[in-house]
Amino acid sequence: MNDLFLLSDRQMAPIEQYFPLARGIPRVDDQRVISGIVYVIKHGLQWKDARNDYGPHKTLYNRFIRWSRLGVFDRIFAALAAEGQKPERIMIL
Repeated sequence: MNDLFLLSDRQMAPIEQYFPLARGIPRVDDQRVISGIVYVIKHGLQWKDARNDYGPHKTLYNRFIRWSRLGVFDRIFAALAAEGQKPERIMIL
């Protein structure tokens, strides 16, 4: 049984527009790499502990750092939050 976490095509569709264009060499599978990044962060893992199914841990780390610095994840989160309903209550802890 394959219990690999992968974002679905439906989940990838609204966020792909925020990915930077590949420069030179085509990137490895964005869906697999982004899923690996989500998996590592969700489970509080170190990059080196990511499953090999997501690709080399160095690729996951480098993509996360590079895209974070470019603000890619900030734009994705802002766009997804804007699509949702307005919250009834906001808490600051």
